[in-house]
Amino acid sequence: MAIGPAKSGHYNRDVHSVPGKPRQLDLLFKECETTRRVWPVHALVEQLQRRVEAEWMDVWVEGEVSNLRAAPSGHLYFTLKDAEAQLPVVLFRRQAGLLRFRPEEGIQVLVRGRVSVYAQRGQLQLVGETIEPLGAGALQLAFEQLREKLKAEGLFDAGRKRALPAFPRAVGIVTSPTGAVIRDFLQIVERRHAQLDVMLYPVTVQGESAPAEIVAAIEDLNGLQCLDLIVLARGGGSLEDLAAFNSEKVARAIAGSNLPIISAIGHETDFTIADFVADLRAPTPSAAAELVTGALHGIGERLAEQRERLDRAMRYQLLRARRHLDALAVERAQLRVTTMLHRRAQRLDDLTDRMDVAMGEKLRYQQRLIAGYGSAMLRHDPRQRLQRARERLAFSREKLDRLQEQGAQRLRMRLAALDARLQTLSPLAVLGRGYALVLDAEGQLVRSASQVAEGDCVTTRLHDGRFASRVESVSRTEPGVAPALKQKKRRTRAK
Repeated sequence: MAIGPAKSGHYNRDVHSVPGKPRQLDLLFKECETTRRVWPVHALVEQLQRRVEAEWMDVWVEGEVSNLRAAPSGHLYFTLKDAEAQLPVVLFRRQAGLLRFRPEEGIQVLVRGRVSVYAQRGQLQLVGETIEPLGAGALQLAFEQLREKLKAEGLFDAGRKRALPAFPRAVGIVTSPTGAVIRDFLQIVERRHAQLDVMLYPVTVQGESAPAEIVAAIEDLNGLQCLDLIVLARGGGSLEDLAAFNSEKVARAIAGSNLPIISAIGHETDFTIADFVADLRAPTPSAAAELVTGALHGIGERLAEQRERLDRAMRYQLLRARRHLDALAVERAQLRVTTMLHRRAQRLDDLTDRMDVAMGEKLRYQQRLIAGYGSAMLRHDPRQRLQRARERLAFSREKLDRLQEQGAQRLRMRLAALDARLQTLSPLAVLGRGYALVLDAEGQLVRSASQVAEGDCVTTRLHDGRFASRVESVSRTEPGVAPALKQKKRRTRAK
């Protein structure tokens, strides 16, 4: 019987061979089954990971930073891309803490690291060791970023800078006690102003511990009552040598100083963050001494100092040792352990992000629920009713005060009218027109001449007082006849 393709597209194994001959098709299928290998997903991914990490142990990759994200754990995640491809990059906390600048979206960088596979996502990624910006060094980029930040906060404004004392009596200088800076400074002070007291605060002006020592020096000198100003001095050097004076901690300590500060860092062409924040920048420490002593002479010479940083040599030696150990099996075992820890840390970051999202949604739901309850409570809040009752009470009280004032005004007007009428009818008003009241010894009003006799004592009341008198004679007139007419009648009768 002929062998041909079945309807399903596979060869039909249900055929009969010629008796006595081997069944060739069954043997073919058995051979295929023995050579086929089935990979579990995790085993295949781990195998790929080993091969990739063994092949790409130390690579430099150039590209643009995008999708930058800093995890709460301190790890940095971003994507390195160009016009045709992109590659996820993870920089773990230890390596991220050693960066001298802050990566930003859109900048071109060189990333050094090793290629790995993140098994939980089946994703190829670059585990970074260090990052260098293209076009500018890491220190220069960090310098520019910090300068823009402090400038936006107003720490460089001329309005906040203080004038130096015209005649300082004592000055504190923060510098290295063994360098040429302090010797030159003291020589100029001795020549220009021998009476000036100089207090040296020795610090390390270079290295990782230098910023903390400089900040402590500024704070301690501000606590002294005998100083008039502070000088920060250091010789010249590269941007890396002057990194301590480009520290944000040092800049904020200068801004918070109660004493004026002169910055004399490096050469005339060297600029640091401390120069921008200080109250006055001196081109050199020697020029700072001349400024403190009031001299206006030009700068005679510049300090030159070029030093190699010890940590740079140490990193170079460490890099050579690491490359040598990469070829050893022990290093590979350590690398596998480190890789496993990194994967666990990356997985922890993923779970943390998911937990943050879930908690945020739950929190927003609870906030909406509480807001609904709050609105319902406000509609029935007794405090609002009490507030409205207080407003009505205040309105009624104000209205009552107005009514009381109006009633009192009407009473005052009525009282004034009655007082005017009383003044009109008062006998004192009559006395004011020249009349008088005569009272006898008993205080009775004398209305007729018949009530008194010669020798009686009487009292006369006037409008502004009274006086006593004695009656010497009494003359009476007939009722209804004027005294002058009566006398005329008497003279006529006498004739």
